[in-house]
Amino acid sequence: MPSAKVLEQKKAIVAELADRLKGSVTGVLVNYKGINVADDTALRKELREAGVKYSVVKNTLLSRACEEAELTGLQTTLEGTTALATSDEDYAAAARILANYAKKSKTFEIKGGYLDGEVVDLATIDSLAKLPTRDVLLANVLGAFQAPIASFARAIQAIVDDGGIEACLAKKAGEEAPAEEAAPAAEEAPAEEAPAAEAAPAEDAPAAE
Repeated sequence: MPSAKVLEQKKAIVAELADRLKGSVTGVLVNYKGINVADDTALRKELREAGVKYSVVKNTLLSRACEEAELTGLQTTLEGTTALATSDEDYAAAARILANYAKKSKTFEIKGGYLDGEVVDLATIDSLAKLPTRDVLLANVLGAFQAPIASFARAIQAIVDDGGIEACLAKKAGEEAPAEEAAPAAEEAPAEEAPAAEAAPAEDAPAAE
């Protein structure tokens, strides 16, 4: 029978796991069977750099933690070897990194996961894995904002190069002036041709007699 000290240690581990489950936005459970030391070290490093906490856990202790965190739907996946990856901010990092590794291995596999306190199926985890990284998303958003800003900056620089707003307005007024003066001449052209058009019948009249 476990000693009181061992029981207290297990209770502390369960409480810590439960807090970890409750405090994370997403979590992924994997069967890490078959992973070698070198690959495990590289995988842990990649997860750590992405802000994902990854650790091997005992199924019995994690099962109790799932009860406390109201994630009992995960208990059916707690067979064989189990490692838990959780993220406090990034919804897709754990799924993306672990799914990429699972594709290279015949034994390493994703068993289940949760999202915002709700147990999700493998299809949802696969969808999360296909999302771009946070840096890519931010780059796309910044690019969308920077495009009009860049155009505005170029327009302002062009005004400065032309001598300021007043100089640009004066230049524009000078370019538009000839166009306005030319308009009356264009309208008077048909009036000058009108007599010639009326004279044609008068010259033809004798020939008709």
